[in-house]
Amino acid sequence: MSLTRFLPVPSDRMGILWTLLNIEGSVIVEYGPAGTTHFSMGLYGELGIEQENRLFTTHMREEDVIMGDTTRLEKAILEVDENYSPKVIFVVASSCSAVIGTDLRGVCTMVQPKTKAKLVAFEQGGFRGDYSFGLKAAYDLIAGTLAAGGAEHRPGTYNILGASSGAYRCKADVLEIQRLMTEAFSMKCLCAMCLETSVEALEAMTGADINLVIRREALPAARMMEEKFGIPYIYGVPYGYRGTSDWLAVIGEKLGRIVNPKVVGELKRKTMSLMQYRMYSRMFRRDTMKAYLYGEYETVSGLSQFLSDMGIRAAHRISAHSLAPLELREGAEEITHTESEKQRIDILRGLERTLVLADDTAGRLISNTNTFVRISTPLIDGSQVATHMPLVGPRGADMIREYVDSYLNTLR
Repeated sequence: MSLTRFLPVPSDRMGILWTLLNIEGSVIVEYGPAGTTHFSMGLYGELGIEQENRLFTTHMREEDVIMGDTTRLEKAILEVDENYSPKVIFVVASSCSAVIGTDLRGVCTMVQPKTKAKLVAFEQGGFRGDYSFGLKAAYDLIAGTLAAGGAEHRPGTYNILGASSGAYRCKADVLEIQRLMTEAFSMKCLCAMCLETSVEALEAMTGADINLVIRREALPAARMMEEKFGIPYIYGVPYGYRGTSDWLAVIGEKLGRIVNPKVVGELKRKTMSLMQYRMYSRMFRRDTMKAYLYGEYETVSGLSQFLSDMGIRAAHRISAHSLAPLELREGAEEITHTESEKQRIDILRGLERTLVLADDTAGRLISNTNTFVRISTPLIDGSQVATHMPLVGPRGADMIREYVDSYLNTLR
């Protein structure tokens, strides 16, 4: 790991934990020192994740590490099962237990006959990559173990796959997607994997008409559910007016449904209103309209296209997480990932009169000639409380336009 001045990118273990903490009716037992769990709890609180009676650690003594004794873990699983009666217990490795190679799956297999809860093991301890690897692992295992076949078919329903509380404004984005699906198709969300969901909702996922994949990390899970349960899926996120219209058209074609003409008409009207922005580029004699974007892969990709619709060139498009997994490589050539923080700092310090859509770290580093828009975590100088201010859909596009208008006032 390179030297980090601000905040390091969360590991795969963190991505797993913040995903699992969103599942009501489940409990996490982390096999590791209490300090590692305590350190991460501050981040979960910042993300708005409920932790009370949801996350437990076994602690580990020196003899547990040296001798490989898992007695403490076995007792913790049985105690949680008896005292809290969860439907599922996720047994998660810490960096310490992962280093010594503790066989968590073997422990779960041995203890399973003694518990009422279903035991699911995650052996990633933070060494396989950043949080995008953890999200993929969590989505894969959840879809493979909790999405049960034979669930009652519920016509007019859909699932959202790839919802991650680590993504900025994710709850607001999910609510906007649900609003769009209601207004465009009169359809209801069955499950959002994994944001404020439950074991029951995950078990009922296979009864939906379609899966809406909003993160590439969830594509393997969607493909598995299509092959195993025959549920079709589409991959995409509705950023901008034209992007939202195209997204709804693909869903309608997949389902054989007609998009509500009223929704189509409103999106078309808003798309036409963007034509005025292209005229501004001819008015500026000194400056050119350009943007810097840093955040989740889909956010960077979608918002850069929306800015392009307004004639604003994305000079830098940087993913906050690795693009190493196979599912993230295909079609990602135009978006980069800086391995060192220094590379990103050097780029930010060189920006002038640029629309900067990024995290709070970027907001601190850029000069005051730039216009800053927060679209990514970590949050250092603010918070995310409102759930009516998404980045996606027409409401998200409206908000971005307000920042664009402020940015244009700084150009000459």
